[in-house]
Amino acid sequence: MATIERSPAQTAAGMGQEAPLLRVSNLSKWYGHVVGCRDVSFELRAGEVLGIVGESGSGKTTLLNVISGRLPPTSGVVEFDASRFGLTDIYGLNEPDRRRMQREDWGFVHQNPRDGLRMRVSGGANVAEPLMNLGNRHYGKMRQATLEWLNRVELDTSRIDDKPRNFSGGMQQRIQVARNLIHGPRLVFMDEPTGGLDVSVQARLLDLLRELVRDLGLAVIIVTHDMAVARLMADRLIVMKSGYVVETGLTDQVLDDPQHPYSQLLVSSVLQI
Repeated sequence: MATIERSPAQTAAGMGQEAPLLRVSNLSKWYGHVVGCRDVSFELRAGEVLGIVGESGSGKTTLLNVISGRLPPTSGVVEFDASRFGLTDIYGLNEPDRRRMQREDWGFVHQNPRDGLRMRVSGGANVAEPLMNLGNRHYGKMRQATLEWLNRVELDTSRIDDKPRNFSGGMQQRIQVARNLIHGPRLVFMDEPTGGLDVSVQARLLDLLRELVRDLGLAVIIVTHDMAVARLMADRLIVMKSGYVVETGLTDQVLDDPQHPYSQLLVSSVLQI
């Protein structure tokens, strides 16, 4: 694996200064005359979990895709403290460097695990692939690391060579989680990671995700329409409506004492269920 140098932000953090891992400034995305997201700004630090909440069509997934380098913004800046480059505008990087940064420093957990897995290769190969992408070529060490991660996400290690199609949806999502964490990312994006799963499966997966995030000290941005997921996972929340941020704050503060009428509506709709 390539040597990763200590970044300027990490050095600053070690000196006791508050250095952001991610800085988003005045970010907007338009589709013609239709707003996807507009004038979004925030900072995220190592170990923080930021939840982006709102109903379908609120702009939360558009925002996630722009922040994660999957969809170029119309305007604004996304800066990340990349291991190789320090705090830099991700869209100022050339395509090879941006993809390298995404491979080394980021993970992305899709709502549908089939979007984040290669269905024609084994579950074990899916989990090990990020290590190969970073230059690992020792088969025995990669297989051992894969077995350890399958165990960590509570999957039967004897099924390491089974194809993803032979696993349930919840198990496929666990494979995707292992695939996105095995290489030690610093920031992980999660797009409705429990969507479409049975309630009991959701609950156990959320417990697992929360445990892994805490143990690994990950920075996470999670998109969800589920306020229970937001409360369980997130330290801070951004509430979006029609592409705009209408409220932001500590999770308990926003959910227990929402200030914006739309936030109040979201919270009250949960309480009425």
